Amino acid sequence: MSIKSLGAKIFAKHIRKKINKWANNPIKTQKQVFDKLIRSAEDTAFGNDHHFSMIKTHDDFVKSVPIRDYEELRPYVDRVVKGESDVLWPGKPIYFAKTSGTTSGVKYIPLTSDSMPTHISAARNAILCYIAESGNARFVNGKMIFLQGSPELVEKNGINLGRLSGIVAHYVPKYLQKNRLPSWETNCIDDWETKVDAIVEETVNENMTIISGIPPWVQMYFEKLKKKTEKPIGELFKNFELFIYGGVNYEPYKATFEKLIGRKVASIELYPASEGFFAFQDKQNEKGMLLQLDSGMFYEFVKAEEFFEENPKRLTIGDVEVGVNYVMLISSNAGLWAYNIGDTVMFTSTSPYRLVVSGRIKHFISAFGEHVIGKEVEQAIKEAAEATGIMIKEFTVAPQINPEESELPYHEWFVEFQETPEDIEEFALQIDNSLRKQNSYYDDLIVGNVLRTLKVRKVPKNGFNDYMKSIGKLGGQNKLPRLSNDRKIVDSLVITIDK
Repeated sequence: MSIKSLGAKIFAKHIRKKINKWANNPIKTQKQVFDKLIRSAEDTAFGNDHHFSMIKTHDDFVKSVPIRDYEELRPYVDRVVKGESDVLWPGKPIYFAKTSGTTSGVKYIPLTSDSMPTHISAARNAILCYIAESGNARFVNGKMIFLQGSPELVEKNGINLGRLSGIVAHYVPKYLQKNRLPSWETNCIDDWETKVDAIVEETVNENMTIISGIPPWVQMYFEKLKKKTEKPIGELFKNFELFIYGGVNYEPYKATFEKLIGRKVASIELYPASEGFFAFQDKQNEKGMLLQLDSGMFYEFVKAEEFFEENPKRLTIGDVEVGVNYVMLISSNAGLWAYNIGDTVMFTSTSPYRLVVSGRIKHFISAFGEHVIGKEVEQAIKEAAEATGIMIKEFTVAPQINPEESELPYHEWFVEFQETPEDIEEFALQIDNSLRKQNSYYDDLIVGNVLRTLKVRKVPKNGFNDYMKSIGKLGGQNKLPRLSNDRKIVDSLVITIDK
């Protein structure tokens, strides 16, 4: 065993004990975080406007601070972007994470000297928890790749601005620098396809042990490697042991990945965002990711079914239940307050608090009152793929409200297959059956002849990549929405693939 492997094991045990301490005292931990956040921001512009000096309890906070999304918080953020100090958090941010919003255009999410370390430690702790659980630290001696955005930053009123993954690249510990790929020069390539080709050239002959990134973009990397070498990834990288991912659900890609790799590989799921690093998978055999309760973020939860009511009830960690779909709100040491990040989550455990991302509060289909969510469509296509042996690359779903004359409306699934299946009708029926089991509203609409069973439309090879390229969102941190309540995405997709 190498010195690095031994050191990693010792450090992993130490970190696991620290995590257990706050994970086993969730309510006390969150109360301490809440108090510290309020007291720290009392003298900011936001704190003065919302009477932080008078806030002692969560009820006080609810009365003083309304739920906001980015657009509603924007007047404060704009002041920060212009260079003003002490607006949302004491001082100025050290970075802005630039993201693309679906309704707000470009968003500038502040990262402070207090919040930035949690983005780094959470990813590190996820790997350390795996080492502590498995006893395996061999992979720390090999090469590690993180498919991410460019680390090049620009300045905006004295504050560095860039993609979160690019900002994080500046914080890779020195002891990992020699192990980390791709090179700085390759990471700075803007064009995603050119970048992946360069990454293939740099890594094809290396001892890759950890590979990390959003599943669809890692899949592109694997496919290019296999095309170049005509070898399964697991044979090419004999010591490849750990796949780390986040951003989208891995399950719909899992069968394709295992075929590309040629064997099973352990995986760790992360839940990072520009607004904070919320959770990570801390146990291989437990469903869900451990919610980060001690990372400068105070969480509130609103039942998704109540979210659009005038004054929805805001719950704290001690009030949530397993299996309920919640909108997650955060207040953080980056200066976000009762902030709606747009995600919905479901708890899989409350001892400790583990959750899964169930979808986006604005990404659902309820054109007929069915309220189908992301978790349901992902589960349905996973079960259908397993039942039929069909492997998919990518998919998205939209309602067809105005079908051809005399036909009932339906859900239309646009699917890019790894290999074209012989019987798409059977595949569609398997999806439909799974969705009906999961969602009683959808089942009632089928039984009542309001909807017909769903249809699957085959997307040509690389059709989704061509679509993402056409809207300037190929690669990096960009993700295709799994479902929409209108046809804006699929109509644009059809135009792209029909050219």
